[in-house]
Amino acid sequence: MAAKLLSNILSPTDLRKLPVEQLPALAQELREFIIDIVSTKEGHLGASLGVVELTIALHYVFNTPDDQLVWDVGHQAYGHKILTERAAVFHTNRQLGGISGFPNRNESIYDTFGVGHSSTAISAALGMAIASQLKGETKKQHIAVVGDASIASGMAFEGLNHAGVTDANLLVILNDNAIGIDPSVGALKAYLTSVKDGSNPRDNNMIRSLNFDYSGPIDGHDIPLLIKELIRLKDKKGPKFLHITTTKGKGLEQAEKDQVRYHAPGKFDKTTGEILPRPEENLPPKFQDVFGLTLVELAHQNERIIGITPAMPTGSSLKFMMDEIPDRAFDVGIAEQHAVTLAAGMTTQGMVVFCNIYSTFLQRAYDQVIHDVALQNLPVIFCLDRAGLVGEDGATHQGVFDIAYLNCIPNLILFAPINEIELRNGMYTAQLGLDHPIAIRYPRGRGYVQNWQLPFEKIEIGKARRLSKGRKIAILSTGTIGNNVQQALEQTENRDLFSHYHFPFIKPLDIATLEAICNSYEQLITIEDGSVLGGFGSTIAAYVSAHYTRLSVKILGIPDEFIEHGTVIEQQKKCKIDVNSLITLFSSY
Repeated sequence: MAAKLLSNILSPTDLRKLPVEQLPALAQELREFIIDIVSTKEGHLGASLGVVELTIALHYVFNTPDDQLVWDVGHQAYGHKILTERAAVFHTNRQLGGISGFPNRNESIYDTFGVGHSSTAISAALGMAIASQLKGETKKQHIAVVGDASIASGMAFEGLNHAGVTDANLLVILNDNAIGIDPSVGALKAYLTSVKDGSNPRDNNMIRSLNFDYSGPIDGHDIPLLIKELIRLKDKKGPKFLHITTTKGKGLEQAEKDQVRYHAPGKFDKTTGEILPRPEENLPPKFQDVFGLTLVELAHQNERIIGITPAMPTGSSLKFMMDEIPDRAFDVGIAEQHAVTLAAGMTTQGMVVFCNIYSTFLQRAYDQVIHDVALQNLPVIFCLDRAGLVGEDGATHQGVFDIAYLNCIPNLILFAPINEIELRNGMYTAQLGLDHPIAIRYPRGRGYVQNWQLPFEKIEIGKARRLSKGRKIAILSTGTIGNNVQQALEQTENRDLFSHYHFPFIKPLDIATLEAICNSYEQLITIEDGSVLGGFGSTIAAYVSAHYTRLSVKILGIPDEFIEHGTVIEQQKKCKIDVNSLITLFSSY
């Protein structure tokens, strides 16, 4: 390559000065830049590699940021960030104090809408388009880039349904690579495949039937073709839809071959693409694997057990059951609302349904949890993966609100195990038969116990237990954050002051144990890896204030703010619930 093009591109204005003939070379440089950084800093690789040409073409044709570009989810936005004034700081991606791994309105004027959860781009871009129309800004363009997995979500269809009856200046670009994090599923995937291979009749185009000006599918890696088509569509009025086909992981052979693993591969060799091994000898298992392996074990014993996940079979480890007992394990795509009500429907027929959803994504199905499950008192077993602080994915993915938003729902049991063994036994207990639905929350990452596959033991619902005994102050924790408490107490000189109680059940609360605590100690400290507003500590404090006015309660947890990206340890430190912060606190008494 005679000259480095990317080093001279500080903004899209610089990009537009290049002749079209040089853009493929720029695409190669941009790919190499992404690979170079992500190979050492980690992040979402495959999606961004797949849209390099599209990213260049969009910023080349449209006058961003005046023209509004919305990326759905944002896994694919690395090239966008690099071309929009952030190349020099891209190495800080997802790190504490660095740039976000997702488009963020607070970070750049080129990030027109904050994203992180799927299927929002069409609605957001349509809202922008209608607002522009009302303001008389008829020349302004509004573009939503949506993946084939995201467009299958109900919210995306709601946006399409509305857009089709407007004359808004909206362009929806379908980035069709047949995969989200895992391979796309469902009837829509089959439809898109038929469109791509030509077996679907032209007059049977569902997008065209929604009043969109449909074009494609075209090769999403052909920059001149993309530019030509985008220029043509730019002059058309009303809702438009461009269907492009791309390869996730394009330009890195291993990423193209193993698209699931290279969605976010960790560190890898930028030359060979080989993922660098992590030292895993004698490490405890990941909580997701404890869930997945335990579910398979239980499902072999109980033929009524069913597993459901919305598009996260690998991330949740439901894939173990999908591989071994495929007729009773379902990936329903990016459809959390459907997943919850599907589970409810199955439960009415006597099935024992484990519905595995990331904590942050269950927020999307809150009404279904209340109306379709809890109101009818259907014993669905919700397994909330990635509960608590999640690290580098940051504010959009933190699972810190579930205690607060589930705690107020009648009929719902809320269970937070302290380790893998308790998670395993909680799952076992739930499938034996409960009178109520239950939500089991557990964190991202590895656990604490190596020898976790012990014989099952039934857990007593609503029972707390004392882990250590002291004289004056009772520490009440729930969930795995209790391990931080235990580690801190081991390193605190005045540890004899503190008793430590683990409350695995936030609801129903062990009132008998709580009353015994209130009658025995001078002060209470609660700790959780969830929001302090409306959470476990708030529940304890409300009870204490009503019945034991002499006692004070100090509540530790996630403050009333969105916690940005960084490592989990860094985020815990910010919230003062890491081990060192707890040692400092305990030593102050």
